[in-house]
Amino acid sequence: MTMTFSSPGVYVKEVSSGNAPIVGAGTSTAGFVGLITGQITPPDYDDIDSVTGEPGDGTPVNLPTPKLTLKLITNFTELREAFGDFSKTPSHSALVHAVQGFFINGGTRCYVTYASATAEIAAALKLFDPIEEIAIVAAPCVPALAADQAVIYGYLKDYCELGQNRFAILDSKLEYLDVSSKLDLTKLADGSAELPGDSTYTAFYFPWIEVFDPATRKRQVVPPSGHMAGVYARVDTERGVHKAPANETIRGALGLKYTLSRAQQDGLNPHGVNCLRNINGAIRVWGARTTGGDANTELKYLSTRRLFIFLRESIERGTQWAVFEPNNPDLWAKISRNVGAFLTGVWRAGALFGTTPEEAYFVKCDAENNPPVQRELGQVVTDIGVAVTKPAEFVIFRIGQKSTET
Repeated sequence: MTMTFSSPGVYVKEVSSGNAPIVGAGTSTAGFVGLITGQITPPDYDDIDSVTGEPGDGTPVNLPTPKLTLKLITNFTELREAFGDFSKTPSHSALVHAVQGFFINGGTRCYVTYASATAEIAAALKLFDPIEEIAIVAAPCVPALAADQAVIYGYLKDYCELGQNRFAILDSKLEYLDVSSKLDLTKLADGSAELPGDSTYTAFYFPWIEVFDPATRKRQVVPPSGHMAGVYARVDTERGVHKAPANETIRGALGLKYTLSRAQQDGLNPHGVNCLRNINGAIRVWGARTTGGDANTELKYLSTRRLFIFLRESIERGTQWAVFEPNNPDLWAKISRNVGAFLTGVWRAGALFGTTPEEAYFVKCDAENNPPVQRELGQVVTDIGVAVTKPAEFVIFRIGQKSTET
């Protein structure tokens, strides 16, 4: 718009800066798929007749039809209203404990659905597709369904690898005993079928954790995935997605199904089995690898994969304005400027390695990677490279004796 100046004075004109700041994508919203079979048996103290207000008769109740149930849950009260309180039904109890563990450990937003059979889990996961903010997915299982665990691993793994925008937290099985009822870790340590297969989009946690169950008023072991999703959310908020969610206390955990030593973990860590251990009296997360561990080479740390998901999602969403813009040097400069500004912020947050932005990343969008043949296809290409910080998994102190001679 052209301004007309008719008299002396100071005039202010608004002009576009050409910048479209890229906002970081969310990383801490979780999606939970419960596998609830049969009816829910409420505990005696929670079985209240809705008409008389008197204790009920303990009649089992049904949940709504799974295909119609996908709820945004922001606190435990909302979960209780949509899916029921703690109950004595193991499959339902696993879901409720998982979501409660998510909130206890720092999670604030999650979407919850459920399936009534293992074969329905894949369809339940598809309900998450339209919800861009979901970044973590989990399907807390129960001991009775241990035979289906490999199938559940496959659903979560395939879902995240296909979409490339979400990360799955996998629960180990409950029992790892030999014929003499002693702990047998060989099936985990040798990378056999007990593991879900190598994937940089999943993390595998062992063992189950012990919590207090209000329904039975006793301690019981539950899958750790819900609590771990909360740990992820807490670390993302306090430190950033580039910080490995490890060496963190699991809130609400009173104990572990199995107590592991460092020597036992030595055989599990290389395969990407993230151990939960009692360290100095606290139940801590003592692993931060993707499933497969060393086999995943440069993406063996889950914080690296989740950072790449964050970068890809943020840049993709933050550059939608460029679609249908004239493909010329002006557009290339705007893309380079906006992506560079975003990556500078990521570098300042400590996610990228280097003492200067030039050492931490590069952004290239010019005539060299956008030749005429590329432009004729209607494509604009931007090459981005980042130097990612890796977790200090092995902290080594070299201690020697100092000579007292002068």
